Order: sequence, then C-alpha cells, then structure tokens
Amino acid sequence: MMERNGLYERAAAAGKEDQPYGNGRRPGGADGRPSRILFVTAVEAERQAVLNGWPEARAIAAGVGPANAAAATAFALAEAECDLVVSFGIGGGFPGRAEIGSLVLADAIIAADLGAESPDGFIGLDELGFGTAAEPVDLRWHARLKAALESEGLAVITGTALTVSTATGTAETAALRARLAPGAAVEGMEGSGAAAAARMKGIPAAELRAVSNPVGPRDRAAWRIAEALQALETAAAALRKHLA
Repeated sequence: MMERNGLYERAAAAGKEDQPYGNGRRPGGADGRPSRILFVTAVEAERQAVLNGWPEARAIAAGVGPANAAAATAFALAEAECDLVVSFGIGGGFPGRAEIGSLVLADAIIAADLGAESPDGFIGLDELGFGTAAEPVDLRWHARLKAALESEGLAVITGTALTVSTATGTAETAALRARLAPGAAVEGMEGSGAAAAARMKGIPAAELRAVSNPVGPRDRAAWRIAEALQALETAAAALRKHLA
C-alpha cells in the first residue's frame, strides 16, 4: 500500500494566515480594553483548569470531538462577541516533538482523519478536491499568545495540531499520521471544530494543548492527566497576566 508522505504539508501551510483579524478586528486590548477570549475545552476538568488560572475567563466544556466543539462554539459566539477562540485542552504528543507535560501552540490545525480510504492509502480532503482539512491560524495572534506564555518562563512548542475523531492507539496509526503531517506535534479531538465555527463567524482561532500522553500504542498507565491539567492552569494564568 502506498502512503502519501507529507499529504498535509500544503494544507498546513495554507492554514497559517497572516491576514487582518476577522471582521476587521484588531487584537483585543489594542484599543485599551481587555482581550475577549473564548476558551473551548472538551470536558469539565479542562474548563476548571482554565478558571483556576484565569477565574474571570469565559470557558465552555463543549464535549468530546470536533462536532461537539463546532456546535458549542457556534452557540457561544451567538451569545456574545469575542476577539479570539482558543481550543484549549490536553492531548497526545508526538514522540520527539512534544513530550508529556509540554505546551504546544498550534501554527496549523488539520482535521487529520477527514477524507477517504483507498487501495493506495488514505486520501485527505484536499486531495479529494472537496475543500481543505486545514483551519486558519492567525499568525499575529499566535505570536501574541506565544510571547505571553514565554514571558512567564513557560516553554512553548510550535507545530501542527491534528484533530481526529478516533484517537491514535497503535504504532501503525501514529506512524501514518506522522508521515502525512511531518510537522505534527500534538493530537487532539476538538481543535478543527472550534476553529471552523470561529472561521464562519470571522473570528481568529488558536489551539493550545498540554501533552498528557504520547501518540502511539494506547497505554493508560503512561497517561499523566493531572500533570497536563496543571500545565493548562499555569498557561491560563500566564495568559491572564498579559491579556486580561
């Protein structure tokens, strides 16, 4: 079976946007007011990590998966405006790119399992000609978030965040996804959904993940969820200091 190495490289590059903010928005705080950020998490433990670090933050627990993330984000954006949507949670890190406890700030968000199977291997949405699997990441917001985190002494890894509906649980799938997206650093289940809802509303999106486990064979004994949640809380506190 032939695999398409680097299938998502062009999609990832296309997803890195250095364009004006959605609907002409400048980054929050540029006009003297605080940034209005919507944190989209999957579960209550992640939402609580946001609030532990930034008690006044607007954070929702959307449910697991891109469909839940998209629907909940759309409802939240209909209720109140914001400057930025951040998919915020724990995730799997690709070995050699993001180890357990690391913070990964996405410079590209890819719906990695959106496409079709074929005798020659997986065919991504871009290759099928049905649009793109990439969601835009505004590079200026990316730089601002990265600077805020690093100014508080936090190490931040930059790389592609893959969104999947079925989490990787075998070495074979991990290797396949690493080949399809050579820049992949982290895997989650909500990023592209939250980003799609933001895009349709004309609002910039970002994704920040704390690594709780390696991407590869499923081994719950190796998970470090508490450590990853603490990293999320620390990140939220750093963002509060510079963006609230």
